[in-house]
Formats: sequence, C-alpha cells, structure tokens
Amino acid sequence: MSEKRIRVLVAKPGLDGHDRGAKVIAQALRDGGMEVVYTGLRQTPEQIVSAALQEDVNVVGMSILSGAHATLFPQVVDLLKAQGAGDILVVGGGIIPEEDIPALKDAGISEVFGPGTPLENVVKYIKENVKN
Repeated sequence: MSEKRIRVLVAKPGLDGHDRGAKVIAQALRDGGMEVVYTGLRQTPEQIVSAALQEDVNVVGMSILSGAHATLFPQVVDLLKAQGAGDILVVGGGIIPEEDIPALKDAGISEVFGPGTPLENVVKYIKENVKN
C-alpha cells in the first residue's frame, strides 16, 4: 500500500504580479513527489483558503514580493483556523525581511524561505512537517 501523496497549494496573495519563484517552487515540489495546485496571481486570503479547502491540501505555500506579508500571511492562517483547517501546514517565501520572520511564525506561519534557499530544503521541510 503506497503512502498518500502530500498535496500543496502554492498561492500568490495580494497584488504581487511576479510568479517565477512560485512556479520554480511548484516544480520542485512536484519533482519531490508532491501534488501541487497553483492558484495563479493576485489571490485574496479568502480565495486561497477556499481553494485549500476545495483541493483538500496538506500544505499552503505562499509567495510574496510586495511587502504585504505581515498582513496577508496571518489572514490566511486565521481564515484556515476559522474553517476548522488549522492543521494545514502554512509556509511562506519571497522577499521578507529577517526582522519580520519572528512575527510571522508567531502568527502561525511554520517556516519562511527566502531567496537562495535550496529547493531540496523546502521539499525536505514540508515532508518532515506535514500532518497526514
């Protein structure tokens, strides 16, 4: 009997219009054996949570370059909890100042991956931390 594949929603919240990094991460996760759903650009927290619930994902990975991470990432966590889906692992990445990372983790973001993070580190982190 094979193990159930990890399902990951990769999302681009807010008005950020750059998604190359999100697409690179999505491909790395697929190469790592995960199923990946990519929401596309300019998603609201409500759209991200709705997609996560509809797709029955284990992980929500958000990528942001616009600077709105301090607002948008915690909103997604709060909405997931409100929907009874607080067990979904939430990770973030993009251009996020080091000094903002502790507050994001306090808000429920499990890990934050910055530019230059080896792709295998992201895959390994998700595999080791997802709740099946």
